[in-house]
Amino acid sequence: MSRTRVPLAALSLASASALLLAGCSQSSDASKTTADTAASASAATGKKPAPFSKGTVKVALVRQSGAGDYFEQWGNGAKAQAKALGVDLTVYDAQADNAKQATDLSSAINSGAQAIIIDHGFPSTIQPEIDQAVKKGIKVVVYDVDQTNKSVISTEQDDASMAQAVLDVMAKTVGKSAKVGYVNVAGYAALDKRNTVWAKEVAAQGWKQQFKVGKVTDSTATDNVPLVSAALTQHSDVVGVFAPYDELAKGTVLAVQNKKLQSKVKVFGADVSNADIQNMTAANSPWVATAGTDPSAVGAAVVRTAALELAGQLNKTSVDFPAVAITQDFLRKNKIQNMDQLRAALPALNLSKVSTADWIPNVAH
Repeated sequence: MSRTRVPLAALSLASASALLLAGCSQSSDASKTTADTAASASAATGKKPAPFSKGTVKVALVRQSGAGDYFEQWGNGAKAQAKALGVDLTVYDAQADNAKQATDLSSAINSGAQAIIIDHGFPSTIQPEIDQAVKKGIKVVVYDVDQTNKSVISTEQDDASMAQAVLDVMAKTVGKSAKVGYVNVAGYAALDKRNTVWAKEVAAQGWKQQFKVGKVTDSTATDNVPLVSAALTQHSDVVGVFAPYDELAKGTVLAVQNKKLQSKVKVFGADVSNADIQNMTAANSPWVATAGTDPSAVGAAVVRTAALELAGQLNKTSVDFPAVAITQDFLRKNKIQNMDQLRAALPALNLSKVSTADWIPNVAH
């Protein structure tokens, strides 16, 4: 999920992520954090503008995180960039509890934060608090949240291009008029955008969709295995399955392997992380293509976006983070086993030119 606007790439790739999706165990308290990552920051050369020139800047990060290491890496990137900027970052994480996220956002509004970053979440739950924050003069930056307040800065993965990149590979792999399966969940902005591209591609390719299943839980990958397994039992003639969120893709991969169909059924996912790379490169893995952004780089870029908005230097209402297509063949050919190696092979993942200024020490990953 972007990750998706899912208590997701980013589901993140959402959205919902992201993203882009599933929540983990419940968290009850906000916590002030420091970055514990391998990230390094380039030195800033410019003079800090207000409010950064006037002392510590307080920022709240209100998250709706999900299962998988995507959200952990996204958070680590945000923390590392905040630390590099000297930002006092307080993190709240509702972890799949929509009511708690609304409460967390209310707490952030009353905490004295000068800016609030919202990472994933359901608009219907948090829109009133978003409007309240804006009314109080707090700068609000959202990631993969399809909200309606025009004063809010929107950031997101380019979910449409992400889905298209993967589906282009799928089209070449399975061909025209193929029987295919679909694993997705409605209601998450990033996943809904990916769904729009899927619907267009199904029509363009003449694919015959045999099933659609999927759900987001606190154990999304595990909980989708029986759903996909049951669908494959009824429709073992499918040759490809699109699961546009990496936790959904992981569950799909396990189901395909459990049914011993990996030589016939190929999985096409979305998002990328260490676990995803290991899954794709494993022996006999049916997961042959994905597309994504570097979650650590995205987290850092969202914090930089908030910093520019606080300084009055952003001068735009939205920032998109371009995705990169990644195939199993590419990973295996280049012997890529983790995100560090992928970043070296695909420098565009670092987003080093997105939301930057000479006074901002850019965090590299």
